[in-house]
Parts: sequence; structure tokens; C-alpha cells
Amino acid sequence: MGAFQPIHWLVVIAVAAIFFGGRGKISGIMGDTAKGIRAFREGLKGEEEVTAKPAAPAEPAAPLPRAEASKEEVRS
Repeated sequence: MGAFQPIHWLVVIAVAAIFFGGRGKISGIMGDTAKGIRAFREGLKGEEEVTAKPAAPAEPAAPLPRAEASKEEVRS
């Protein structure tokens, strides 16, 4: 129980990789996360602005013109 088990070493290696791997700094990783969250919030604000505007009243639909068919056209 006192010694590190293999799972403990994996956790230590994962934490070390986060601190020193990739870009090398946590601030870079957190900065990317913050940019993603900021973009998500701006996207939500854009939807609110679109839905907050009242819709213009639609014009009533005009009836379609009737096609006058002669009796000869209907029979053929």
C-alpha cells in the first residue's frame, strides 16, 4: 500500500505531460479553452438578438389564378 502502483505512475505521467507537454504551458491550454467558451457565449448572444427582434407581419397570401380549361382539353 505504501508504494506507487502502476495506475499512480500513469496519473503522475499524465499530469507531467499536461504541464510540460504539448505547448509546454497550462496557460496556453487554458487560453484556448477560454477562447472556446467566449466564442460559445457570443454565439448564444447572436441567437438572442435574432429571436428578440419582432417579426414583421406577413402579407396575406394571394389566391392562385384559376386556369380556364376548355371542355376539349379536359377530355383528352
